Amino acid sequence: MTIWKRPISIEDLARIHVDTAVDHLGMEFLEVGDDFIRARIPVDKRTRQPYGLLHGGVSVVLAETLGSCGAAYASPEGWRAVGLDINANHIRSATSGWVTGITRPVHVGRTTQVWHIDMHNDAGELTCVSRITMAVLAPR
Repeated sequence: MTIWKRPISIEDLARIHVDTAVDHLGMEFLEVGDDFIRARIPVDKRTRQPYGLLHGGVSVVLAETLGSCGAAYASPEGWRAVGLDINANHIRSATSGWVTGITRPVHVGRTTQVWHIDMHNDAGELTCVSRITMAVLAPR
């Protein structure tokens, strides 16, 4: 059974992110399941820090994008989901290829949601884990 309260697809997710940081960084939405969203971000000149590693903040951008999208589409039509808190633990560096993230809900409540995000490199190794807490705001 799906958790989504409104229609969602990778095409919809890509469309709403045109001309945003997500688009600029080359993030790609890959899959939407009944209770998850998967996306990836390249490790390239746009996303590396001076030591040649994926910038930790870019991992957080991937995590926040996934968790925010999950919360938005798991909220009723007309409601908004906005970030309250995010954390990230950087486990392993990435120097090339792609980092792929998947988000799943920990808690979907009436006024708050918590989403967990795991990120892996092309070898399937865990690079970062993150958790985002979202406020769910009623229509004005």
